[in-house]
Amino acid sequence: MVNLTINGQAVQVENSFTILQAAEQMGISLPTFCHDKRLTGHGACRICVVEVKGARSLMTACTVPVSEGMMVETHSPSVIEARKEILRLMIENHPLDCLTCAKAGACKLQDYCFEYDVKEGGYQGAKKNYPIDDSNPFFYLDRNKCILCGRCVRVDNELQCTGAINYNQRGFNTHIGIPYERDFEASTCVSCGNCVSACPVGALMPKSDVKFRQWEVRTVKTTCAYCGVGCQLELKVKGNKVVGAEPVETEPNDGLLCVKGKFGYRFLDHPDRLKTPLIRKDGKLAEASWEEAYRTIAGKMLEIKEQHGPDAMGTFTSARCTNEENYLMQKLFRAVAGTNNVDHCARL
Repeated sequence: MVNLTINGQAVQVENSFTILQAAEQMGISLPTFCHDKRLTGHGACRICVVEVKGARSLMTACTVPVSEGMMVETHSPSVIEARKEILRLMIENHPLDCLTCAKAGACKLQDYCFEYDVKEGGYQGAKKNYPIDDSNPFFYLDRNKCILCGRCVRVDNELQCTGAINYNQRGFNTHIGIPYERDFEASTCVSCGNCVSACPVGALMPKSDVKFRQWEVRTVKTTCAYCGVGCQLELKVKGNKVVGAEPVETEPNDGLLCVKGKFGYRFLDHPDRLKTPLIRKDGKLAEASWEEAYRTIAGKMLEIKEQHGPDAMGTFTSARCTNEENYLMQKLFRAVAGTNNVDHCARL
């Protein structure tokens, strides 16, 4: 354990902690753009700078480890002014279209500019003017809104391990892109959308057929139904319609999703979706209650078993069920119906 002082208050933390982790343990909120607790501290955005007694310059809280006797100020006048200057430099080349930006209400840049009372850059420098890459069917990239924090690059390369995006060029012309300046459609991108979920501003955004503001939606935590892994996600719901999905940083997916979990929610409102059981009556499928459906299934199973034996039946289960549900289904047919004719749609 290490003893240090933050904002005049003594605290004891593990010696593996960074200043950011120590501050969070004390309930002190520090601004971050590039930080991701799943990754080693990067210090690219500099917005988390703090003042450490004896240090010759301000230090990034997300990268500097704590040490015995360290004295830290997280909101001193010099720290506040440094953060303001960082925000001015960011919005100097950032479109100020917050009135129409879909990220409004969930944009860290917007939040911090409000917190630190920063309204403009004021440098009158050159402006970036990149075309929007909307070649991916699920999301688009607007490099003009990118603040180069690098979270998308690190999540893609270190967590998703696809390696589809990285930094292109250097200096003022640095931008997030695909090798050889191709678009997303021509890259190794698997459309998982984890870079989109990681982006703290409006540079990487999902395509949506419903316009909404972040404060108009409520979130519903649920389990992804596409396979048996059980990834946790939060559905964004406007009214009674799902308009988006975000991963949850918990087991088993630790804040990551595949393309189905992130973007495959539109089937919920599809007109062809079955909403009740169907039973064939007089050669035509008709809606039925679950009670009637279960009676029909049980009656047919008993009838077939008595007339033709248990191996005349079989069960076909789904990869979109949980492992537990599939286990119960195969147990029903092996132990009750008496057959080993069990198959699974994933084998196709």
